[in-house]
Amino acid sequence: MDLISSRRGFMGNTGKLSALGLAMLGGNAALAQGMAGDAAKDAGILNVALALEHEAINAYQLGAMSGLLQKPVLDIAVSFQSHHKAHRDALIATIEKLGSRPVAEKKLDDYAKALKADTLKNQGDVLDLAARLELGATNAYLGVIPAFMSKDLAKVAARLAADETMHYTILTNALGRPLPAGALSFGA
Repeated sequence: MDLISSRRGFMGNTGKLSALGLAMLGGNAALAQGMAGDAAKDAGILNVALALEHEAINAYQLGAMSGLLQKPVLDIAVSFQSHHKAHRDALIATIEKLGSRPVAEKKLDDYAKALKADTLKNQGDVLDLAARLELGATNAYLGVIPAFMSKDLAKVAARLAADETMHYTILTNALGRPLPAGALSFGA
């Protein structure tokens, strides 16, 4: 399955992250306490997001361990991995607050196989994989913003999209590729 499509499908087809889930994920406990929701459904959706964060963390780990990244690029990859770890930690805390058990991380070898790490032959290959994952995440988060009636929830989704867009932009630059020429290029 195409990883970009899987991220977009998560946000578009499994249902939208509920207001409760996003409020908790965004660190807004007061807003979360005032909202009603189906905790089991929310936890299920958040577990899908958690599985994707596990995948991103391990993709960056595979890149870091590959020996293919030059020092400045490796430093950036490790920084981006730390962002995904923060997303993971927030998701785990939220899922546990909902009374559910977070999905377990797979073995690194499982991610290597799924991401076809054996096809990564140079720094450009590693960066291309990361850029595709980040673009998929950007578009997925942007896709949910219009679904929210609450400005606070839209802001949380926008902040997540901003992280992913920053990652994508830096990776695209590192690949020596031009940024999108037209306006409104993301979220389509």
